[in-house]
Amino acid sequence: RSARGEAERLERAITTAQAARETDSAGLADLELRLATAEESPDEEPDVAERERLTEAAKSARQGEMEARLALRTTEERARALNGRADSLVRAAQAERDSRARASERRERLIREGAAAEAVNAGVTVVLMRLERSVMLAADARAAVEESRQVREQQLLAARATLRELGRQHDELVNSVHRDEMARTQQKMRIEQLEERALEELGMDADGLIDDYGPTTLVPFFGEVADDEIAPEPVPFVREEQQKRLKTAERALAMLGRVNPLALEEYSAMEERHKFLTEQLEDLRRTRKDLLDIVREVDDRVQQVFSEAYADVEKAFDSTFARLFPGGEGRLVLTDPDDMLNTGIEVEARPAGKKVKRLSLLSGGERSLVAVAFLVALFKARPSPFYILDEVEAALDDTNLGRLLEIYEELRETSQLLVITHQKRTMEVGDALYGVTMRGDGVTTVISQRLERAESA
Repeated sequence: RSARGEAERLERAITTAQAARETDSAGLADLELRLATAEESPDEEPDVAERERLTEAAKSARQGEMEARLALRTTEERARALNGRADSLVRAAQAERDSRARASERRERLIREGAAAEAVNAGVTVVLMRLERSVMLAADARAAVEESRQVREQQLLAARATLRELGRQHDELVNSVHRDEMARTQQKMRIEQLEERALEELGMDADGLIDDYGPTTLVPFFGEVADDEIAPEPVPFVREEQQKRLKTAERALAMLGRVNPLALEEYSAMEERHKFLTEQLEDLRRTRKDLLDIVREVDDRVQQVFSEAYADVEKAFDSTFARLFPGGEGRLVLTDPDDMLNTGIEVEARPAGKKVKRLSLLSGGERSLVAVAFLVALFKARPSPFYILDEVEAALDDTNLGRLLEIYEELRETSQLLVITHQKRTMEVGDALYGVTMRGDGVTTVISQRLERAESA
């Protein structure tokens, strides 16, 4: 309603502006006509006051026309804005009506759904009651089935136990039958072997051998009989006694051995060989005694040399370690002092400010410096004409490198040092430098340079 009122007011303003425009346009046309008439009669002296008045009127008319046009444009813009606002209000009203219709439909749908839910709730209550009864019946049936299953399981366990027992008895019977068959087979084979042996050794078949020498046949008495007594009658065959007689006779025959006509010659040869071997054995025993004496002397000498070398190296290591690690402690320890021939040597090192003694707990530079200290101790304890050192100072800093170079200076007084290094300070203290470089054509070449030391210069 406010939009319609505003539109009507604007329409009235537009009508008023258009009427003012038409009036101003008519006045402007009159003024232009009068101006043209004045221009056609130039000889007459015009009235300046009238012209000024008309000029001012024309200006006011133009100003009014401009203001009317501006008002018209403003009114048109406001009318368009109000029309757009009215359209938006109409659309909003339509959307509100649609929303209310949807809300009404949703409310009706919720009412229907609530009624359906109440019906479903009633049905669910009935179903739950029936389900509870069904569950109770199923629980009773399950309990009965469980009891029946337990009874069946017990019967099954009993049947399985009976089956295992029957299987065990069957296996025992089968094994017994198999053993009996094997025993019969072995007995049959033994009988066949005995028949073949009797036929081959005695030339008699089994029946004849049983008739003549069977267990029912009497055998002569072989016991001791006095000279004045009459030999007893034959006695019945007893296997145990006859087996004892057989074993005794076999042992006696084995002790006799076969008759050897060359026994005397073999005895002489064996006697000479026994004498030779006895002399060789005595010689070996004397040689063994001499070798053991030499081994003891060598062991004593090795132990003496090792003890002296260890004492010298230990002393040199203490002094060298103190120089390379100022304020630190280092020593050499024997793993088995009672057995100098099989003992090992452990190196204990504790730099200043540290409590560690094992080398594995030291840094790389410290381990390298401890190894150098041990080598220098060996060099000082047992000097050599020359030494070859391969980048022993690679992991050392400038301070430790300076200490090592001082030791190099001491060693060079009695020995010649060949040092492989990348350190410039080590190169500076050398007498001669040898290097390998690659030329532009890819061929390596050896270059050398002899240095003049400051003290010699």
